[in-house]
Amino acid sequence: MTKITDAKILIIATHGFEQSELEFPRDQLRAKGAEVHVATLDGKAIKGWEGSDWGREAEADLKIADVDATKYDAIVLPGGQINPDLLRVDAASVELVRSFARQGKVVAAVCHAPWLLIEADIVAGREVTGYPSIRTDLKNAGARVMDEPVVADSGIVTSRNPDDLKAFVSKIVEEVEEGRHNQKAA
Repeated sequence: MTKITDAKILIIATHGFEQSELEFPRDQLRAKGAEVHVATLDGKAIKGWEGSDWGREAEADLKIADVDATKYDAIVLPGGQINPDLLRVDAASVELVRSFARQGKVVAAVCHAPWLLIEADIVAGREVTGYPSIRTDLKNAGARVMDEPVVADSGIVTSRNPDDLKAFVSKIVEEVEEGRHNQKAA
């Protein structure tokens, strides 16, 4: 078991992330004492999406392809439409998500980010949630889709939208502190 104050958490994102879905988990997890890093496709700052236009930049700590999953306790995937759609076609991003799941580490995805879980082939047989427009995709990938603020199944944590972020972060903390999870094959 890992206390949140001793946890290392990775957020992966690219341009077009939903502003609050990166900033709120990053800032809240840091406030709770976790060390949080942000990885991007090129290791450079990325621009968020807020409302109907581009938002603020988020600084990056490293490049996704350079991440060593063994150094982290959890991975957080912000949504938005643009961000996860770009990441799910990036082989390094998909393999990184799969690696966290294989190691029994927490994999947390909000809004449209469960698209990455589909690409990593880790939703079949699991209870998950996501933004309404991707629920058919989740069902087609074999998931049991729920309409709840947050759903956790063997370390996979999913939420529907920015309104659920408080519950999402609380569940991430809870799952990290539970420690490694017995995962279904990833």
